Amino acid sequence: MLSHDPDTSPRTALSLDPEDWAAFRARAHAMLDAAIDKMATAREGRVWTPFPDEVRDRFALEETGLSPDEVDETLRALLPYGVGNTHPRFFGWVHGSGTPSNLLADITAAALNANTGGRNHAAIEVERLLVDWCRRLFSFPDAASGLIVSGTSMATIIALKTARDARLGFASRTDGVCGRKLVGYTSAEAHACIARAFDMIGLGTDALRKVPVTRDHRMDIALLTQAIAEDRAAGFDPFLVAGTCGSVNAGTIDDLEALADLARAQQLWFHVDGAFGALGMLSDRLRPRLKGLERADSLAFDFHKWLHVNYDAGCILTRSERDHLGAFSDRPDYLKSADRGLAAGGTWPVELGPELSRGFRALKVWAQIAEHGADKLGALITRNCDQAAYLADRIVETPALELLLPVSMQICCFRLVRDGLSATDLDRLNAEIVVQLQLQGIAAPSTTRIDGKLAIRVNITNHRTRREDLDLLLRETLRIGAEL
Repeated sequence: MLSHDPDTSPRTALSLDPEDWAAFRARAHAMLDAAIDKMATAREGRVWTPFPDEVRDRFALEETGLSPDEVDETLRALLPYGVGNTHPRFFGWVHGSGTPSNLLADITAAALNANTGGRNHAAIEVERLLVDWCRRLFSFPDAASGLIVSGTSMATIIALKTARDARLGFASRTDGVCGRKLVGYTSAEAHACIARAFDMIGLGTDALRKVPVTRDHRMDIALLTQAIAEDRAAGFDPFLVAGTCGSVNAGTIDDLEALADLARAQQLWFHVDGAFGALGMLSDRLRPRLKGLERADSLAFDFHKWLHVNYDAGCILTRSERDHLGAFSDRPDYLKSADRGLAAGGTWPVELGPELSRGFRALKVWAQIAEHGADKLGALITRNCDQAAYLADRIVETPALELLLPVSMQICCFRLVRDGLSATDLDRLNAEIVVQLQLQGIAAPSTTRIDGKLAIRVNITNHRTRREDLDLLLRETLRIGAEL
């Protein structure tokens, strides 16, 4: 007589699927309602709320195997304690604000649970079509390639490794840099992800030369040219220049056309960090200022900033798929392709970056563009820039406030001034104003330094922000300053 097989018994089967699908459907609907309620009230209440210990302790996993009701109650308890970027007065960092419609794309992607590292399936095709849309948006050639990644930091690592390997004839993939004294150049205002990439691809941060900026906070082309000549005379091997399309401090844009000319004349790889600024290509206001971007050898940018795709989603574009593949393609036996079946499909994403296990990020990006349209998304970018200009005008009109730098895109840097205070005391006063704005839940700006002065930094990359939010920010800044 055959023994009973517990794996096939409906009563005892060990599975992670629900035993009652109807009950699970109701549970999922309730959680979706809670998520939509959270997003529907994004304009209301505090901008940021500290994470309380009593809620934090519920995530310590000291006890597992909880009931579905206990898990869902804990999940709902988390909803009020985000970073605040869904709120219209989150101004501190360049974060996108997300959209309710993206919830649906995330649900679809979660249901598919597709690994987009490779193989022949729908998610790979959607990503290829999205990359092709990006290629056309930035006027990259047909031979260009790209990849949807977690964000600009990962995109920068991919771009700079490709640039390094192309410079060394791709021998660096097996032999290392072989004593070659490679150096690259970027603005003193560039994002730290470029220096981090130099570290991670084995060149070291000292190999990245940070070129001073002009009075308008753009990379000084004359000083860049001089630095390249001095490095060559000293036996170094210049291989890359990285332009900034939207600096994190002030939103400034390097002269991309001049950098493209210099890179061609000096035989350097021209990379552009366009984390948020590159998608200004959708804005009638910003597009003319991005001339030269289309000449980049590589471009890194984010969808989760000014396109408001829910985190995380970025992109790397390279002008030459041959170089891109040369830096990453390596198919071991278990990943070999075939002419037909699941192992077919041409170039796999794993051949264009370091990740084999990858989620279906491209779907929420596709859904955002498909539903809201490039024109509307571009108009929202333009509106944020108009709002930053409006804020700057209000600051100039207010005697107690000082505008520290003209607005370039969507970032406005200012401070409160008071007669009789030293420079150090003014810095302390403005730093405390920012902290109080955050702690009181009014707004969430950040601080930076502009020409040595501590600034209240207001970044506007939020489709929910209105001018009344900016008026409130200034009123409360003056109130808190007076109280302090």
